[in-house]
Amino acid sequence: MIYVFDTSSIRSLQHFYPSVFRTIWDGLDILIQQQYLISTREVWNEVERQNISKEVLDWAKQNKSIFTIPTAAELQFVATIFQVSHFQALIGEQQKLKGMPVADPFVIACAKIRGGTVVTEERLKPTAAKIPNVCQHFNVPCIDLEGFMQQQGWTF
Repeated sequence: MIYVFDTSSIRSLQHFYPSVFRTIWDGLDILIQQQYLISTREVWNEVERQNISKEVLDWAKQNKSIFTIPTAAELQFVATIFQVSHFQALIGEQQKLKGMPVADPFVIACAKIRGGTVVTEERLKPTAAKIPNVCQHFNVPCIDLEGFMQQQGWTF
């Protein structure tokens, strides 16, 4: 199973200090080696610009290969997402005005095309343009970090 991490889930990893929760980080490293944990270049662009712990930023830098460049099929699916006018709100006004990166549609497209599951901390909200809503619309599995850890069978 391929897991495509959103920025929110990568950022949430900072609550699991590597010196205390070594098993989590070892598990993540194994999944990366197996190419089961990936993300997108756009998530990397967001991670670089956010206030994130040094440990998580260092981990992301050491594993920069997980941040894939979108394929032609993924780019085509991003266009499909935006054909639903409601989902155009995935790009916020500030992101448009400031030219900030927007990872959400690329994360969803990556999971859809590669047969993966999106891992995000966003929640399903009725009528919202959030990752879980778009995933639900396009039948893309979507879980949060806790659900991801449960699927791995990790207990601490």
